[in-house]
Amino acid sequence: MMARGNTRQRIQDVALELFAEQGYEKTSLREIAEKLDVTKAALYYHFKTKEDILISLFRDLTAPIDELIVWAREQPRTLETKQEILSRYSNALDSASPLFRFMQENQGTVRELSVGENFKDRMLALRDLINVPDASLADQVRCMSALFTMHAGMFALKDAKGDPEEKRKAVLEVATELMSQAHTGMSTVTP
Repeated sequence: MMARGNTRQRIQDVALELFAEQGYEKTSLREIAEKLDVTKAALYYHFKTKEDILISLFRDLTAPIDELIVWAREQPRTLETKQEILSRYSNALDSASPLFRFMQENQGTVRELSVGENFKDRMLALRDLINVPDASLADQVRCMSALFTMHAGMFALKDAKGDPEEKRKAVLEVATELMSQAHTGMSTVTP
């Protein structure tokens, strides 16, 4: 992970790295301070608890998703807008991939903390923005699956051979196809 400039960001980066490596519960503020080569007091100046660090990480790394939701709510509900939502969401996920890896590996902890509920709210907002009003249940599933495809693709393909950008584009293509099929009502499979 590339370290960002200021002390607060360096603390976040190191904490996230340790949380991902050894788990949130098993990481102490002392270990974070030691890895940064700062005193615990210097760490306390920026963050009082591990949860404070985690909350700040979520706020910083999910800000592009929040901005996307605000933007999308102002746009017409066209297929082109929904494709742009997925494209921008793909870029936001890519930027926040260390955070999402942490969430995947620490689901129990995330569920217990306020950040887990906030993330769920974002996913529901995005679902509503790409969903089709009065869509069939199958098409609603396609829209939700488009978002899940983007999340799952980050993890399923991370160890696959190939260029990371090409993998991101492939996942986006499949997610966009799912959402577009729902939007156009081109459901072809009948039970």
